[in-house]
Amino acid sequence: MPELTAYTDGACSGNPGPGGWGVLMRATEGETVLKERELSGGEAATTNNRMELMAAIMALETLERAATITIVTDSAYVKNGVTGWIFGWKRNGWKTASKKPVKNVELWQRLDAAQARHEVTWEWVKGHAGHPENERADELARTGMKPFKDSA
Repeated sequence: MPELTAYTDGACSGNPGPGGWGVLMRATEGETVLKERELSGGEAATTNNRMELMAAIMALETLERAATITIVTDSAYVKNGVTGWIFGWKRNGWKTASKKPVKNVELWQRLDAAQARHEVTWEWVKGHAGHPENERADELARTGMKPFKDSA
């Protein structure tokens, strides 16, 4: 059974500002890469955290059928949010522990729905530390941002 991994990243020029997201999806069997797919996109006015969330969302929404997947992110915000904070937010009607509305709530809800169809393992890696797949996801995020940055 092939292993499926998505390396995700978000980028922003200014925060807020033009931003992009990138995903490197890879199916492997042992050390052998069976298939790769690259995704990217962006928005004119956004934040880094929103782009990190969009990368994870797009990785999951792109899958046509239920899958077992590992999502590798350099965003502690995404990893901590989806593996921890989200349970309290949902219990509290999408409010934080201090009763404030959750920031980026529509994206958290979309990520929650997207991951519900899959068996997802979340991993965090240090960004900009020479991890080849994370560096590629970063390049894709910058590519996704480029059209919005050029027109800004």
